[in-house]
Amino acid sequence: MKKFLRVLNFVKNTRNLKTIQEQFKYNHAAVCERIRRNEVVMSTHPASIQDVTQLEDLLSEPTEGAVRTLGSLDGDLVILGVAGKMGPTLARMAKRASEAAGVKRRVIGVSRFSSPVLENQLQSRGVETVRCDLLDVASLAKLPDAANVVFMAGMKFGSTGQEWLTWAINSFLPGLVADRYRDARIAVFSTGNVYGLSSVAQGGSREEDALHPSGEYAMSCVGRERIFEHFSRANKTKMTILRLNYASELRYGVLLDIAQRVNAGQPVSLSMGYLNTIWQADASAMSLQSLRCASSPPNVINVTGPELLNVRGVAEEFGKKLGKPVRFEGAESSDALLSNAAKSYELFGRPRVNAQQIIAWIADWVRRGKTTLAKPTHFEDRAGHF
Repeated sequence: MKKFLRVLNFVKNTRNLKTIQEQFKYNHAAVCERIRRNEVVMSTHPASIQDVTQLEDLLSEPTEGAVRTLGSLDGDLVILGVAGKMGPTLARMAKRASEAAGVKRRVIGVSRFSSPVLENQLQSRGVETVRCDLLDVASLAKLPDAANVVFMAGMKFGSTGQEWLTWAINSFLPGLVADRYRDARIAVFSTGNVYGLSSVAQGGSREEDALHPSGEYAMSCVGRERIFEHFSRANKTKMTILRLNYASELRYGVLLDIAQRVNAGQPVSLSMGYLNTIWQADASAMSLQSLRCASSPPNVINVTGPELLNVRGVAEEFGKKLGKPVRFEGAESSDALLSNAAKSYELFGRPRVNAQQIIAWIADWVRRGKTTLAKPTHFEDRAGHF
């Protein structure tokens, strides 16, 4: 109960108090009801995450829902684009969930694998690896067959100036993959960027809302969705499209971006004044669970956390935890890139880790000078230039 009240007070720290309180109440209706019925189960999360080994163990820990899903599905699992930020721990989670369910299954990670270290790490955890340039049609055709596919390949950072490659990876490649795995269930990672900015008062874009992408990255991601949808309808391939924003862990994500700026004494931009985020392990678990509700045409699902976070409040919270003064630049706007993920909670349950816990872990991680991926998200860019 105390943790819930701390989150409520945290969200109150905003210039648009009425709007954020209403959205917080809407997104947390189920939690509020459980509190009234005294049914809240207290968290058993560690107070501190000591190192990368413990972090990756937590990021790959399957939920009960993921175990049930992997236990109910037949066939092997191929993860295309496994070497990205989420792929390695998602692959490990899939292997752990399958083993926990008592199912013998090949989990196969596909990537160009510029880092042999990562390839060896995956293999040591029971994940098979295949090196492949997915844009090479002949190489794609030789990949192992599988009843289940998670499509994670995509290009975001560096897309400005390489628009041609961005469209090839984000829009052309989906057609090749959808044709190659036409008989599989496919979970497709997409992004909340396809919605464009929406009014904070709206409480986040829903799956049925019109798409208004800003910038070539977001437009190419709409292309990804449309191409997968075409092949889903044409070949009756069951799919889910997962509009994710944003996955956070201790080495990467929007919350880390804010924490690092506060810790370095740099001003925090308020140009994108509000955000959603979700603990990466919860996003991975939901993506695996989504295979069970794949359909033709694709089942579109927003994946993010329930909290509507105010960047100013997040920065000030980090300032308190890090013992640093906080400076800002710019001002909040009445719109932001936000998603409403109520549908995903109905399908998969709510995230295990809330935003306040992620903030506490990141503050502790940054204070101890632990390693990061050194990849800023540029979430504050309102024009969609990455």
